[in-house]
Amino acid sequence: MEKTTILPVSFTEGAVSEINRLMNADGFDVTQKLRIGVKGGGCSGMTYILGFDHTTEKDNHFEISGIPCVMDKSHEIYLFGMQIDWQDGLNNRGFTFKNPNAASTCGCGTSFAV
Repeated sequence: MEKTTILPVSFTEGAVSEINRLMNADGFDVTQKLRIGVKGGGCSGMTYILGFDHTTEKDNHFEISGIPCVMDKSHEIYLFGMQIDWQDGLNNRGFTFKNPNAASTCGCGTSFAV
């Protein structure tokens, strides 16, 4: 397990609060960590991954505000410096991504191009 000391992403207070709420829910699998990553697809080319998952040998491990996180080493180039927020408004509810590496972002905010 490789643990990085430089954090590739950051969370707002709202995101930390929501992630902690999810981790404290009944039935949460404490062996999983928060996976942050990308995958091909979406209307702009790449889609964000944010969910709980088991680790692999390809992962970098890091912790943000007590939240254990993992990211595939090859994804860091697309996500380094990104801020993850939680919106809980009437018109927008969910995690949002502010990615300085995105050349363009789709209207829904979950897909981007580099």
